[in-house]
Amino acid sequence: MMISARQGMPSDAANIHATVIVLGDRGIAITGPSGSGKSALALSLISHWRGLGRFARLVGDDQVFIARRAGRLIAYAPPNIAGWAEVRGLGPIPTRYEPAAIVDCVVDLVAQDGQQRLASGEKVDLAGVAMPIFRLPARRLTAGVATVEAIVASMLRPNDQLPANG
Repeated sequence: MMISARQGMPSDAANIHATVIVLGDRGIAITGPSGSGKSALALSLISHWRGLGRFARLVGDDQVFIARRAGRLIAYAPPNIAGWAEVRGLGPIPTRYEPAAIVDCVVDLVAQDGQQRLASGEKVDLAGVAMPIFRLPARRLTAGVATVEAIVASMLRPNDQLPANG
């Protein structure tokens, strides 16, 4: 039996080209053109966080559905690809996933000549929600992991600690 990509999705959810992950209690949408390293960055971040004993999961790789709920952006894993991540040169691999998550920010992978210093305060509209966006150079995994780690840490409230165990 074939499962539709839209099956079980909210009727107002829009399909977008992005990879969404959860790191601790923060949702990160990774965008960028095909081949920019969205999946590689997501899998590297998940592996890094799990290695530190922190919660990290994939929501959806390459395609997700998004919808606005109570002023927040929610990302949903399409049922036909839920639990699968694309590894370039290897193909899809199974991975643990969350069926949905609140998205807290967008990391946009851009050509290195289009990347600026990490700017704060820039926003992008997704499904009517103004989301903080951070532009990082494409295909630079080590720098990307460190930068996203700093972004997530900057989103914590002063008394928060990084979540452990996942």
